[in-house]
Amino acid sequence: MKKRTALALYSGGLDSILATKLVESLGINVICVKFVTPFFDYELLQNQEAYKEEVLNEYGLNVVLYDLSENYLELLHNPSHGFGKNFNPCIDCKILMCTRIKEMMGQYDASFLISGEVLGQRPMSQRRDTLRVIERDSNNEGLLLRPLSAKLMTPTIAETEGWVDREKLLDFSGRGRSRQIQLAKDFGIQNFPTPAGGCTLADPILSERIEKIYKGDFIVKAQDIRISDIRLLLGGRQFEVSDGGWLILGRNEQENQKIESLAEEGDLLLYMPERPGPTALLRGVAGVEVDAQNIAAPIQESADLVVRYGKKIKGKTPEATVEVKLAGTDVEPPIYIQSAGLPAETL
Repeated sequence: MKKRTALALYSGGLDSILATKLVESLGINVICVKFVTPFFDYELLQNQEAYKEEVLNEYGLNVVLYDLSENYLELLHNPSHGFGKNFNPCIDCKILMCTRIKEMMGQYDASFLISGEVLGQRPMSQRRDTLRVIERDSNNEGLLLRPLSAKLMTPTIAETEGWVDREKLLDFSGRGRSRQIQLAKDFGIQNFPTPAGGCTLADPILSERIEKIYKGDFIVKAQDIRISDIRLLLGGRQFEVSDGGWLILGRNEQENQKIESLAEEGDLLLYMPERPGPTALLRGVAGVEVDAQNIAAPIQESADLVVRYGKKIKGKTPEATVEVKLAGTDVEPPIYIQSAGLPAETL
């Protein structure tokens, strides 16, 4: 008899791991679906096979990645159920994921869905009434099994049809973690992740940057925002320079590398070739001519900031040369600018 298949909403956290392992132990083939956006886990798309192999080796789980970015950027304009403490649309986020994973059921010949949610664990998105709203608004009533709290909830189709044994499901509730930790040990899971909010939109500082865009208070407007803009916005020092230019400065080597990797055709990259300091990316000034004889204001201002935030020598910021090159081409030669490093206000 062919095994039934379920799709699991897989965050990579302990609850989603346990929910999947529990249902697998009941004879169901489970495929984990890991949704990513610029606000959580987007970097996994750079090496999907390595991530899949890591999850398989560590937990014995099969996972697929799904990029939800475009839908998510649209969602932030007006989430039906509002925002949490910061700019996190937790309820609408879960509805969106549940809607998308249901659409994938036919592709994988799946009979039902799984989520690692625990009743009462999160004050906004895991109340009993909220969990029902998520099922209703994603059109998943009866399809979505929450195995860690199933005994506290109305039986789903998977239980009433006998695909899984309800008596072997659990009744976890609240914010305590002791039962999850014991269950992890029972499954032989040793290296499990600690609980943490991995969504940037729940971060009080970074979420404020995103909110500015959607309120119309940022250089880049909400109707024009792209995934690469969001990724740039989530790191480095941020400045507005002349002519509507948007400048991002790396604060360490890792950010410098990330900024350079995110450069697109039309962006300018700046750095000091002879002294440690930030890599900078200047965006939004595509019409500005890169000319060593007539330095445009946004380029000069950007060079000044690169020098200002570069490594000091004997406690001072000496004048330095800044190399400026146009991203996306190896043909255009760089130009060099002298700068003494001038102060400016961050965004």
